[in-house]
Amino acid sequence: MPRRPTIALDADGVLVDFHHGYAEAWRRAFGARPAERDPLAYWPMDRWAVERLEGAARRHFWRYFDEEFWLHLPALPGAVEACHRLHDAGFDLVCVSALDAAWQSARLRNLRALGFPIERVIATGHHAGERSPKADAIAELMPEAFVDDYLPYLRGVPDAVHRALVLRAPNGSPNEGPELVLAHTTHDDLTDFVDHWLARDAR
Repeated sequence: MPRRPTIALDADGVLVDFHHGYAEAWRRAFGARPAERDPLAYWPMDRWAVERLEGAARRHFWRYFDEEFWLHLPALPGAVEACHRLHDAGFDLVCVSALDAAWQSARLRNLRALGFPIERVIATGHHAGERSPKADAIAELMPEAFVDDYLPYLRGVPDAVHRALVLRAPNGSPNEGPELVLAHTTHDDLTDFVDHWLARDAR
């Protein structure tokens, strides 16, 4: 049987709602879910009415980005259905996520529990720099397309891979400027990408 073509997908901001998880982590850490300040903010600390934490308070908060956090992120609207459309059209889906390897299994269990037709997660870790921490994994995987919502993570991804950027929330977004040329296409969300991709395949 011939190998099915692959599409690589980021998780947070493409498949699942990290912002919701951030607010829940805050509730678990400090006892109350924060109010929403800006629903169009790209970064969760700008979306929610939270204070900037330092020192011990910051360390306390980050302890709640634990297994429970990574196991219970909700799907973004339409994302599960969009993935099933890709899968039914003949694509294998792989999640390539810039999270620590310790949470790779939890991420996969979360996606499977939500009903995503995804059976593999590649956790690349995160680091700043001129080359995406995901670039090597994408180069090894060589999917037909890679979908992310963070423009710097397109750096170094092979030109042979279609680089799709989900723009989502505009306020404070890093998805602007000269590096937008790294994206072959831009989309409002994963559903918009799938509409584009399947229409492209149908031509």
